[in-house]
Amino acid sequence: MQTRFEWGDRLPTLSAPRVVLRWLEQDDVPQLYAVFADPEVMRYWSTAPLTDLAAAGKLLLDIHDLFRTRTLFQWGIARRADDVVIGTCTLFHLDATHRRAEIGYALGRAHWGQGLMREALAALFGFAFGELGLHRIEADVDPRNEGSIRILEKQGFQREGLLRERYHVGGEVQDALYFGLLRPEWRDRPREG
Repeated sequence: MQTRFEWGDRLPTLSAPRVVLRWLEQDDVPQLYAVFADPEVMRYWSTAPLTDLAAAGKLLLDIHDLFRTRTLFQWGIARRADDVVIGTCTLFHLDATHRRAEIGYALGRAHWGQGLMREALAALFGFAFGELGLHRIEADVDPRNEGSIRILEKQGFQREGLLRERYHVGGEVQDALYFGLLRPEWRDRPREG
């Protein structure tokens, strides 16, 4: 995996047909709040929904701080038409030795079912397997989150295991279904029409 990141003090912008993955700015805090405060969006996350705008501001500071240490890369998913952030895509637990990382993603509920996350993830994986030189990307998903499972499987991810009662969020115990995607599987997967 590349150890020097030539793109400087912010993430590079990644393009997809209807969205771009871009650096998150202070002006995006209200949109981050709208996404991460929605109980339906956060239903299967390993953390509770944000409770106020200040928490979204802290989230942005954390995203920027972790980027500076190169331990988390979190892009805003913005619509091409108006540059409004409607979600995020994240690479974290980057491991240069083993050339792997984990992914996370969230999309505002008004944008579900339109194929926007599929486009955003395709751009992210192209960057991860290309510029970063990763060999493996991992994801964990609540087994009840059928939409997220469909997205991963369409991208070529393989189910690799179940961790029972992995998370305790909001008084509820949640399992975690683990997925993995290898660079050759990504490269050789059938492309959508």
